Amino acid sequence: SEDVLSKDAGECAICLEELQQGDTIARLPCLCIYHKGQVFLRMHLNCIDEWFEVNRSCPEHPSD
Repeated sequence: SEDVLSKDAGECAICLEELQQGDTIARLPCLCIYHKGQVFLRMHLNCIDEWFEVNRSCPEHPSD
């Protein structure tokens, strides 16, 4: 599901950029979070969408 991050939450395991308060994120059923539709230095970070183009599981829980 898509959500807005309410507080800083470390780094995105896909792009390694910081997940910051106010970022638009995707929250997976396993509760892991990733960038969804963020703009960082004029580059769009749709980390989870791009990941799911080639993978069908959570980057941090591939066996789930």
